[in-house]
Amino acid sequence: QVQLVESGGALVQPGGSLRLSCAASGFIPFSSYTMSWYRQAPGKERELVASIFASSSVRSYADFVKGRFTISRDNAKNTVYLQMNNLTPEDTAVYSCSAVRGQRYWGQGTQVTVSS
Repeated sequence: QVQLVESGGALVQPGGSLRLSCAASGFIPFSSYTMSWYRQAPGKERELVASIFASSSVRSYADFVKGRFTISRDNAKNTVYLQMNNLTPEDTAVYSCSAVRGQRYWGQGTQVTVSS
């Protein structure tokens, strides 16, 4: 059984930072899966934030987070991270991680709220 569990979401002030984690289980080997972070704000469609590709660890980012967010993975810990810096209220959303290797799997999401 495969599972993705996100954590690290919180209420943070504008300009602050958060690190989200996504712990994966049942993905064998974890390194063969491309991992991504998506977000969905209230009333908006889900959008891709960042991806880190299997094996090569090549990264890609949405334009709206370039220079502020960093995606990384620790294959030994079966975990993918999203370091978010210089947060703005527009970053408020539920952030979910996704694993894909042919089929896509989703976690349940973690709430990030940026507000003063």
